[in-house]
Amino acid sequence: MRVLLALIIIVPALEISVLIFSGKTLGIPITLLLIILTGVIGAWLAKKQGLETLKRAQQQMSYGQVPGEAILDGICILIGAVLLLIPGYISDLTGLLLLIPATRNYIKPFIVNWIRRRMDRGQFTVIRRW
Repeated sequence: MRVLLALIIIVPALEISVLIFSGKTLGIPITLLLIILTGVIGAWLAKKQGLETLKRAQQQMSYGQVPGEAILDGICILIGAVLLLIPGYISDLTGLLLLIPATRNYIKPFIVNWIRRRMDRGQFTVIRRW
């Protein structure tokens, strides 16, 4: 909980600092253009990746498989898309890392371990109906 509180305070302060620096270095019009451009590219990339992941999950379910990997990809894509829509270079970079499949494959094991630790502590419950 303390980490989340620190992130809520530190990340926006860093984003504002980087945006101010960018505005002074590149100029306000270019900075605004970059913010809008990353939002548009992020929305396009999220839609493209999201539809591919949805098709893959449907295909796996049609074969009777659990689409665990596709669900994890979908979570990463959702978080990446939201981060790209937030103005700021740090959130945009993080969002892009989650949207690009090559970098997402390096991040997914950390997410799986985080979920597994929560499940082991009883903080995360999986309900199965069979």
